[in-house]
Amino acid sequence: MKILLVTAHPRPTSLCHATAQAFAKAAEAAGHLVQRADLAAEGFDPVLREADEPDWDNPDKVYSPEVQAEIARIEANEATVMVFPVWWWSMPALLKGWIDRVWNNGWAYGGATYPHAKVLMLAVAGGSATSFAKRGYDAAMLTQIETGILRYCGVQDPALHMLYDSFEPEGRTALLAKAAEIGATL
Repeated sequence: MKILLVTAHPRPTSLCHATAQAFAKAAEAAGHLVQRADLAAEGFDPVLREADEPDWDNPDKVYSPEVQAEIARIEANEATVMVFPVWWWSMPALLKGWIDRVWNNGWAYGGATYPHAKVLMLAVAGGSATSFAKRGYDAAMLTQIETGILRYCGVQDPALHMLYDSFEPEGRTALLAKAAEIGATL
């Protein structure tokens, strides 16, 4: 399978990038082809401007050349995997802006569906599973991301994988192993 692996962290030495690398290495060892998209390193502009604003009266709107290039990159693959840090119980603005600009009306929803049946999100979280469950942050993220974005865009096999305890050495080891397991069993 051809996989677009999207990372959204500004620091290339981050645990998010190490997580993406662990996933990619295992996926490639399992026979998959992985194309990397490092939104920060590429300088992707997450700000939604008029050229990429959904036009509810025109589902055939042609979006900006930058968005058209992202759409072509997505369509050249068969699955999407996004790796990001959990900031404020959500994804960074960089990734949300990529989704806002690229997953647009007439292409990912609004008479169309996102072209990949399988979309995974690996969320690197500092807190523990217990701390996220205590106030329902895990359930809120699942609803917001898996239901509100992925399922809304018609993704048939969506999954938000919460990778907890990134502040602890044992947690970092465990989450890298989990990312590799997800890559190996995709």
